[in-house]
Amino acid sequence: MLELGLKDKVAIITGGSDGLGRASALRLAAEGARVAIAARRADHLQRAAEEIRAATGADVLAVPADMTVAADCERLAQAALARWGRVDILFNNAGTAAGAAFAEVSDDAWQADWELKVMGAVRMMRLVLPHMQRQRDGRIVNITTVAGKAPRPRGVPTSVTRAAGINLTKSVAGEYAAYNVRVNTICIGLVRTAQIDRWSRTGDLEAHYAELGRERVPLGRVASASEFADLFAFLVSDRAAYITGTAINFDGGSGATV
Repeated sequence: MLELGLKDKVAIITGGSDGLGRASALRLAAEGARVAIAARRADHLQRAAEEIRAATGADVLAVPADMTVAADCERLAQAALARWGRVDILFNNAGTAAGAAFAEVSDDAWQADWELKVMGAVRMMRLVLPHMQRQRDGRIVNITTVAGKAPRPRGVPTSVTRAAGINLTKSVAGEYAAYNVRVNTICIGLVRTAQIDRWSRTGDLEAHYAELGRERVPLGRVASASEFADLFAFLVSDRAAYITGTAINFDGGSGATV
């Protein structure tokens, strides 16, 4: 078994009630980490926390928060610090899939996507980086997409804000490397989540994902959230101590860039 060195680490995961965030929280909790998860729907978030606790016995804190609201971001960071006194891992995962033709996207839609996906990550990093800097240790992962490297038609505003997230990752990684703070981004392709479930026209999810895999993924299938969580756990582990400023594709070979 590969020892990841995550026992007793403190992690904050935004968008933690579903999909990639929930799977990542479960993975860290299973490794013995203490995890604060945040999302907007309080009841749904609390159920996720209870289920992770029941499955792992880990210390899990649920903090309802909206990453577009600066005060909520501050409350989330302070809740984790008040409970555990430190933050070792931040996963900026809050986001939605938003893609349309350029002429169809309003100013409000552009601004909402920017606030959630870029400024949410900026705010959370600004809050935890001083603590990581003092600890001389920290691990940050920002979720982006392969479209942030090679956009497709009708993919704005997400392709633009995800490109900004990749740039943000590289910029902050270089600035904080001297403090042993590692910052990476995982550029996802298709992963089985509630957001992608909703693309199904018939409600037959197995047929839906089989079709998506055949048509859009060279490996012939859509990834599971638990597979993503394995990569995430490795990136924030001691085993990845020499990896920073990197944008890793998690896409089954579907992306147009390396």
